[in-house]
Amino acid sequence: MSSPKRCVALWEGKAIRRLVLALDALMGLRDATRSGDIGVAAAVTLAELAGVDAVRLGIDDELKPVSESDVLNARRAARRFELRMTASPGLLKVALEARPDRVLLAASARDGGWEGGPLNFRAAAQPLAPMMHGLQEAGIPVSLRVHPKLDAVKAAHAEGASGVELYTAAILDLPETERTAEFESLADAVRLAAKLRLRIAIGGGLGYGTVSEVLEGVPATECVTVGRAAIARALLVGMDRAIRDLRVAVQ
Repeated sequence: MSSPKRCVALWEGKAIRRLVLALDALMGLRDATRSGDIGVAAAVTLAELAGVDAVRLGIDDELKPVSESDVLNARRAARRFELRMTASPGLLKVALEARPDRVLLAASARDGGWEGGPLNFRAAAQPLAPMMHGLQEAGIPVSLRVHPKLDAVKAAHAEGASGVELYTAAILDLPETERTAEFESLADAVRLAAKLRLRIAIGGGLGYGTVSEVLEGVPATECVTVGRAAIARALLVGMDRAIRDLRVAVQ
């Protein structure tokens, strides 16, 4: 039987990838519309009932659009909760109070788009070691969002991370005719991460029309994170249908 700490479960002998739903876009919609009717706890419950394995929120120093209270409310409501954050010492208190099941360290939303981009190890504004030490000492596993490159995976392993989330948005922004080489690089990064016994996730720009395309070349991927695409679909068909359709796409 596979270890419960691994992100791929086994059902009737078949690997089942875990699906993580990032709710940041929903919090952004709440702020943009100044709506008091969008509750993070309700969204978490609906997503879990529809079949997600974990929900995620992301914070940076400004604590907008996701606030500290959003993080705590999501933690209380979720069976499994992940927190994406920058490696800012000021945010460590939030993580230690919420005690998420996993922390993903990433670039700030200002530097990496809506949901934070991959870390740049050569130009990191904040050293990762103190943040990782504080989280790991509290028993919170830490993954790093990185470019899908061999040197980035090696750097994450050297930092002591338990996993990597390979950032796919830059690949998907390319014209289809230019994606082949980048997909090969992604596959190489996944193979190296598996060899180093790192938890393997992908995320960034994934949607219903692209997730299968990406996974076809990296079957060893254990977890898939989707955010804006799922929230946008849920506005049209409801959270239950949106997540169930997504669950089919990631298997």
